[in-house]
Parts: sequence; structure tokens; C-alpha cells
Amino acid sequence: MSDRQPYLSARLQGLGTTIFGEMSALAIATNSVNLGQGFPDTDGPREVLDAAIEAINTGQNQYPPLIGVPALRHAIAEHQQRFYGMAFDPDTEVLVTCGASEALASTLIALLDVGDEVVCFEPTYDMYQACAAMSGATIKPVTLHPPDYAADIAELRAAISARTKLILLNSPHNPTGKVFGRDELQAIADVAIEHDLIVVTDEVYEHLVFDGLQHIPLSTFPGMRERTVTISSGGKTFNTTGWKVGWVVGPPALVAAVRTAKQYLTYVNSGPFQPAIAVGLRLPDRFFSDIAVDLQAKRDRLCAGLVEAGFEVFHPQATYFVTVDIRGLRADGDGYAFCRELPHTCGVVAVPNEVFYTDPRRGRHLVRFAFSKRFEILDEAVSRLKALAR
Repeated sequence: MSDRQPYLSARLQGLGTTIFGEMSALAIATNSVNLGQGFPDTDGPREVLDAAIEAINTGQNQYPPLIGVPALRHAIAEHQQRFYGMAFDPDTEVLVTCGASEALASTLIALLDVGDEVVCFEPTYDMYQACAAMSGATIKPVTLHPPDYAADIAELRAAISARTKLILLNSPHNPTGKVFGRDELQAIADVAIEHDLIVVTDEVYEHLVFDGLQHIPLSTFPGMRERTVTISSGGKTFNTTGWKVGWVVGPPALVAAVRTAKQYLTYVNSGPFQPAIAVGLRLPDRFFSDIAVDLQAKRDRLCAGLVEAGFEVFHPQATYFVTVDIRGLRADGDGYAFCRELPHTCGVVAVPNEVFYTDPRRGRHLVRFAFSKRFEILDEAVSRLKALAR
């Protein structure tokens, strides 16, 4: 019997419903604690929320400019200068998008042709494979292995072929929580320059880094600014994931290519939320340090509880997520079955990491939990998981 989905194009066969939609629906159906999909359960800073309300009340509710409202484009350029010492022209080198998701889709659709190859480090956010497929390209993975998820640069070099068009780099990395270090980034830059490749960087967790580590944009390395498309968004930083305000930053020719694709997707988006995110990007340094401190405490709380519940835990350096090995609780290591059963057995939702690998067997025994929740929610989830272990 064929698993082929009727009417769906050959490019998208096998993709199905995203795991986040599936598991969040299961959370609602079973009234479970949802540590699957990565979104906070508290609102963002009052200044940002009030700016959106003011924009709505003052009539900023129609189509914004294709490239984004000037206030946000200038705030994005100021942000890159403030945090990374990089100057970008807000009129030609910044593009506002419908979240980082559309930024990724627009970028890959714009830059890839049928038959091209995209080299990226897996596990990967599941949208990468879908966007590559929609472009007619294919993903060539370089696997990061626990516990430290170190990048194997020899494997990266081996993955490059005559058909390689670009490298897609996610740092801070979802789902592992890895922050690529300076030496790893320099090695990636060397490969990109040697093979004259474009690099697309997904940096949405740029301000959610722990333990005194530092996020370093790849575009800051010599020879990389002119070949790098940098993607980020306000959703994770300002707890406004539903607003879908993201952006692309890069050299004019690359941004113009992305803009061409973007205009035929959403065209424009999030009119009154754009000036609000501009307010967020201009918040004092203390705000950005405090959000990382808060999330680090939540990481520590959940990780300790998961260890007590019997999991092997791989402590993340950043993001919303922690990966665990479930074989201490489930001998067969079937993470997908474990996640589908968990809401019914103890009322907790997680995500199986196998969906983040081109070969699901590599991540079969791994599961991801989100810690971007209130402490009492994390404690309740841990209590339920401990009961499962008994």
C-alpha cells in the first residue's frame, strides 16, 4: 500500500503535518503540560505590548511597506551595530518578514535552483528540509552528536560537492541548544570562502545564551559579510511568537533576491506589530541580559528534574530546549512512540528528535523538552514525569 499523499506535489511527499502541530493538538486533547512546541507562557515586556496597542489605536493597520516600516528597519540596523559592531543600510540591506519562518522560506526559494544542495548541521529545525524541498533542492546533513554536539569540519568538507549552493547554519542551535564557538565558526567560514558558497544563518535565539557564552554572528568573520544572509526575529526575544515579525540582513544583492521571493509569499505582514518590535530592539542592555538569566534558571530547574526522573540529559548552552536520551526509561529507545504515549500516561508533551534528522534512526532515542515556561509549569511537568518513572 502506497504512503503517497493524494494531490501533494512530489517535492513535498513525505513531509506531512509538522510535528509541532501534531503534538500541540495532542496536548490540548489530553489536557497535558505542553513542553513540546517552543513558545513562552508569559507575555513580553510591557513597553513592547503598549507600542503595539498604540500602533493599532493610531491607525497603523493597513499594508506596511514591502521592505518593512522605517522604524523597524532602522532599529534592526541599530541592533546589529549595537551588539555586533556591524553597519547595515536599513533601506537596502534589511528586509522585514513574516517571522523567521518566512525569512527562511523566502531565502531558500530565492537562492536555490532545482538540483542544488544545501549543507547544514543536523538535527535541524524541520522547516529546513521543507523549504529546501519547495525549492527543488536537497539537504546534505553533517551530524552533530551528543553529548557536546561538536561540529566535525572534516565531515563538513566531505559534504561539499559541485552541486552545493549554500551552507545553512543555525546558531544558537535548535534542538540541541549548542552555541557554535569561534574556532568552529572560523572553520565554517573557511569552507564557505574556499568553495565560494552563500551562507544562510538562522540566529533567532541570539539573545538566549547561557553560562557566560557569547553568540558570534558568522557574518562578522573576514570575507563573510558579502556572502551571508542573516535571519532573526522578535518572537523569541520578546515573547511575541504569535506576532510573526522577523527579518533578513545582508548585502544588497542577496537581500534584493530574497525580497523578490518574499513579495509573492505574504507580500507584507504584521503592520502594527512592526513598530512595537522596533521599541523592543531599543530596550536597555539590562533587558537582554535579564531574559537570558531567567531562561538559564528555567533550564537548570527542568534539567535537574529530568535527571531525577531517570533521563540522560544533555545540558543546552542556549535556546528554549533540552534534549534527553530516553533509554533509561524505555529500553527500545523509540522516541516517537514515547512522545505519543506520554500525554496519556502522565500528561506531558515532548517532541521526538527523530523528526529533526534526515535519517530518523540517528535521533530515534532522543526527545526534546521546552523550558520556556513558568517555574510552576516546569515543576508540574517534572512531578508527572517522576511518577512515570516509578
